[in-house]
Amino acid sequence: MSGPLDKLGRGMRDLRISLTDRCNFRCRYCMPVEVFGPGYRFLPREDLLSFEEILRLTRLLVPLGVEKVRLTGGEPLLRNGIEDLVAMLAAVEGVKDLALTTNGVLLAHHAEALALAGLTRATVSLDALDPATFARMNGVGAKVERVLAGINAARTYGLKVKVNAVIQRGVNEGEILPLARWAKEQAIDLRYIEYMDVGETNGWKLAEVVPATELLEILGQEFDLAPRDPAYRGEVALHWAHADGTCEVGVIASVTRPFCRDCQRLRLSADGKLFTCLFAASGQDIRGMLRSGAGDEMLRAAVRGMWAVREDRYSEERGLAAKPKAEMSYLGG
Repeated sequence: MSGPLDKLGRGMRDLRISLTDRCNFRCRYCMPVEVFGPGYRFLPREDLLSFEEILRLTRLLVPLGVEKVRLTGGEPLLRNGIEDLVAMLAAVEGVKDLALTTNGVLLAHHAEALALAGLTRATVSLDALDPATFARMNGVGAKVERVLAGINAARTYGLKVKVNAVIQRGVNEGEILPLARWAKEQAIDLRYIEYMDVGETNGWKLAEVVPATELLEILGQEFDLAPRDPAYRGEVALHWAHADGTCEVGVIASVTRPFCRDCQRLRLSADGKLFTCLFAASGQDIRGMLRSGAGDEMLRAAVRGMWAVREDRYSEERGLAAKPKAEMSYLGG
């Protein structure tokens, strides 16, 4: 079965599944505590897709082109029984890559079970190595040592680990080189992310973006890096390899070098809405169809129809018109 193409000729390759809108961090660029405080109302348990519903939808999407599946949040390790879901998804024929994005604080506790269940990769968010900077950025005083322990545990149990770091001017640009040194010593691939205007609550300002060109100038002071070609259409990061072959450095430059025209990502929110863009305001309710007894062909037809009219390219159009956006903590990064 051939997969659908959208209006820009983009296929559907990556499925990102948000397991929960809850998180144990309050990072300012994603879930500022002023908004997501003690009184914030998260999704009730009954609104979340069950593991069986997630599994069914994944099986339906693989014939449409999906071959990479990533579990996100919120913080996905807060979802009880996540190892069971990993085992279910790892058994789906056609899923070639099963990954997880996490803040890493709970990873040491879960790493062995996740690896045994069939997870292949983990991407860990690590915005600073300096304890004070890290605690300030995560908003809850979490200790960087716990994240580093999670990374070590994941590697011990055979998971391929990649680290993401959001760089915000005036906050943690001083961590660019320390992170690069640490990653090279550990032989871990590191990706810097330009601070993005996700959601409506993070108070984003263009002046706080450290552009990819500046990041590379800083890295070039100390490292010999050679660019490499994209591994596939839709690879979101620009990549450079260390000359000694130890690992890679990447930059996700959504602000200064948009990659919208190659984006092949479909996002499933924790409460069962399908989004065709990280910066979308709303998604198509698939949970209602799942729970009302819709058959497989009806569900596939709905997804095909949604994808066929897709023309999202928010980062290319940034600043042309004000558009509301769903929160990244709800939608998944």
